[in-house]
Amino acid sequence: MSRYPVYVISKGRHDCGLTARFLIADGTPFSLVVEPQEEAAYASMFGKDRLRVLPFSNLGLGSIPARNWVWEDAKAAGHARHWILDDNIYSVKRRYQGKRIPCDSNAAFAAVEDFVDRYENVAIAGLNYEMFTPNGKAFPPFLTNVHVYSCLLIRNDLPHRWRGRYNEDTDLCLQVLSSGWCTVLVNAFIIHKVTTMKMKGGNTAELYRDDGRLKMARSLERLWPGVVETKRRFGRPQHYIKNAWQNFTTPLKLKADAPPPDPQRHRMKLAQVRPIQAESLKTWAKNLNASGV
Repeated sequence: MSRYPVYVISKGRHDCGLTARFLIADGTPFSLVVEPQEEAAYASMFGKDRLRVLPFSNLGLGSIPARNWVWEDAKAAGHARHWILDDNIYSVKRRYQGKRIPCDSNAAFAAVEDFVDRYENVAIAGLNYEMFTPNGKAFPPFLTNVHVYSCLLIRNDLPHRWRGRYNEDTDLCLQVLSSGWCTVLVNAFIIHKVTTMKMKGGNTAELYRDDGRLKMARSLERLWPGVVETKRRFGRPQHYIKNAWQNFTTPLKLKADAPPPDPQRHRMKLAQVRPIQAESLKTWAKNLNASGV
């Protein structure tokens, strides 16, 4: 079970709140953070007890005010870190032997927390996207000092905050990395997420319409001159980090009193894996269980 609070920020998606649905299915405790004008709609779908209602609405600044409110809320409650998730995530999966296996988010979050808390200098950690970790390819269990998007575990005592209006995930990662902290992008656990601009609500209308993608890239370039440039990638304007993040080389620093890893604590069992639908995965899982792995 996760030791740090999980927040899901959502707007305009009470009828299609994917993240809230899978967390409920997993039995993962979380707070659903919404604006006051949508409280009744979200309560009807997900229950009033899960809601945290923001003290503002329709500021026109995307998700930034909500993200900073979440940060201060977690900090005020005495937590060392907090999870903040976008509301368009289908599920969490585990990568094992080149396969992406649906798994319990409680187990994934707990494993990431245990890993991160063994180090002194991890500012942000999070789960990579399924689309970037295809089946059949080998990936390291984690990467350091790169971007972390959409599913983040953030250290609460950082001096930095979410800012601006666009590309807030990239900007926050650049803030902490330029200050000598580390980020950790986990490949061992990944999220299956809706592609940007493919789902109604959220920031789709406020930020992405018309030339929003170009504005987003240019705004980040202005914040980070010499570090960020605007290119055309994936058929649209996109920001690009100089040398693909390789300029950030701060190593992870293990705590002096860090306990040794306990591989049995996070050994994945059938109880932690969601029902497998794909026939190929069913065959693979059956053979895996028969081998006793």
